[in-house]
Amino acid sequence: MSTASDEKNRKAPAGERVADWADGRLGIYGAAKGMLRKVFPDHWSFMLGEVALWSFVVIILTGVYLTLFFHPSMNEIVYEGSYVPMQGVRMTEAYASTLDISFDVRGGLLIRQIHHWAALIFVAAMFVHMMRVFFTGAFRKPREINWVFGFLLFFLSLFTGLTGYSLPDDLLSGTGVRFAQGAILATPIVGTYISMFLFGGEFPGHDIVARFYSIHILILPGILLGLVVAHLILVFYHKHTQFAGPGKTNNNVVGAPFLPIYMAKAGGFFFLVFGVITIISAIATINPVWAIGPYRPDLVSTGAQPDWYLGFSEGLIRVMPGWELNFWGHTLVLGVFIPLMIFPLVLVALAVYPFIESWITGDKREHHILDRPRNAPTRTAFGVAWLTLYFILLIGGGNDIWATHFHLSINTITWFIRIAFFVGPVVAFVITKRICLGLQRRDAEKVLHGRESGIIKRLPHGEFVEIHQPLNQGDLHTLTAHEQYKPAEIGPTVDENGVERKTSPAEKLRVKLNKGYYGEGSQIPKPTAEEYKEITSGHGHH
Repeated sequence: MSTASDEKNRKAPAGERVADWADGRLGIYGAAKGMLRKVFPDHWSFMLGEVALWSFVVIILTGVYLTLFFHPSMNEIVYEGSYVPMQGVRMTEAYASTLDISFDVRGGLLIRQIHHWAALIFVAAMFVHMMRVFFTGAFRKPREINWVFGFLLFFLSLFTGLTGYSLPDDLLSGTGVRFAQGAILATPIVGTYISMFLFGGEFPGHDIVARFYSIHILILPGILLGLVVAHLILVFYHKHTQFAGPGKTNNNVVGAPFLPIYMAKAGGFFFLVFGVITIISAIATINPVWAIGPYRPDLVSTGAQPDWYLGFSEGLIRVMPGWELNFWGHTLVLGVFIPLMIFPLVLVALAVYPFIESWITGDKREHHILDRPRNAPTRTAFGVAWLTLYFILLIGGGNDIWATHFHLSINTITWFIRIAFFVGPVVAFVITKRICLGLQRRDAEKVLHGRESGIIKRLPHGEFVEIHQPLNQGDLHTLTAHEQYKPAEIGPTVDENGVERKTSPAEKLRVKLNKGYYGEGSQIPKPTAEEYKEITSGHGHH
């Protein structure tokens, strides 16, 4: 028979003792308790950020493996490896080690392919995830800083990809580096100095691969990892946004706890993402450097194209007229310099948008409920206009491929892109806004008259009508949960004492832009409770 003293003297299991020891010194339990029980909402679009996260993990894992065999050196050697067509060819050690990884290292080619495909999917997933955040208004207070972190992740990943696919020193990547060097040289005054510093002398120099290697495996991944951690910390701190629905407010989150449900789903999703990337890598060849050959400054690979995420930057230069200015013995290459200035502006416009919208609307409240894109037609139209510009430039970056594959004149394509650069975003803005307003009208009709059932009924006086099924309370809440904003007004310019109040030009501009967001023709009034009761009471409702 056990006694109280036996219970008291009995030792706890080893794992429990270790946990108590750690908690007594680090205070882990109190911090982890709230975090592990944190609730996350469930929606298919939220997985886009997880695809980006797990792709980044795959990149890190495969990148560590590749660093064990890659030699980032531009010293020239004569290749004597197992790939017969290249035997006896002079090449850099970087290119030779890439061939060795592809043909002599067990699993090396598959790991290379996984690494490259994961990088493409990582950038694509971030891009689509940012668009989901943008169109649903998830960037609003208090998440503006997290939006900036996400933008920096996207922006730095572009340069991480550039440095990564330049490492093999093949003819395709060398052509891309030469393109980048030409853009650097177009920078007035400092361009030549930057080029000489970056390449360690005249192009291509002997240091660029080693420098790109350090940047690619140390500096940029370290910054990206820090941004990912900061991004996730802010997601936990601010709580996850959710779409409107019954029981969902700005003060709660409806969903599943982080542990064990969300963690189990996320863990399974990691293996799913890893598996899909592996399957794609096993059946779809990417970057076959052995078929391209080593880089030589006097050669250019046919149909050279950058990875998709940098195609728009090349499109800017390809469609720009070859303008030049010559003065005082110097040449300013406007055909390259102007696109070089537009390139960051296209991206920065996306980064600063949350702050611009907050200033225009004057909305300083916290938002944890997402918008349906149709209910923010001006924002949605701006987003589609930006995407239109992005993809127009992407087509311009591959104008030679479009010309050869579709048997078109490259001059015709170039002029089309030049015109579409100015016209396309405007047309996309107008069409998108009209579509959003049309969808708002349809939602209003659904609320008032119900959903079309397809059932035709003949009334006593001979008229045929379609029976409409009333919406349930959940659908009614979803279609009417969005806020109805009123456009801003400047107000009286003279106070009660007859003193004229000065209005700054910035305030006048803000009010004018605000009317563009919320004024007449920018939102459809949602049905009121009185209208709904009147129609559903039987007056004209079928």
